[in-house]
Amino acid sequence: MTLKVLFICGKNRLRSPTAEDVFADWPGVETSSAGINHDADTPVSPELLAWADLVFVMERTHRAKLAARFKASLANKRVICLNIPDDYEFMEPALVALLHDRVRRHLPAS
Repeated sequence: MTLKVLFICGKNRLRSPTAEDVFADWPGVETSSAGINHDADTPVSPELLAWADLVFVMERTHRAKLAARFKASLANKRVICLNIPDDYEFMEPALVALLHDRVRRHLPAS
């Protein structure tokens, strides 16, 4: 069975697309990403949340916005906060290392 993982940040431009790319080839995992802000490149939707088995948010504020706007869609969903601030560029090596450190323990063994 494939684990469907959704990564969420604010605008879906730097952190969550990086995470989506980093874990796209992880065995047994399918990835997607979205942004919680209204001006996100790919906004979070009930459909995306329904698709996901596991949801990662980058900051506590993202989890709070997600809970406020999509409470019904989050029933029985695991939402994990990675506590990664908006201090990184897309695919920045420090961000990739941080993602590996904080995400892989939640994924199937590679």
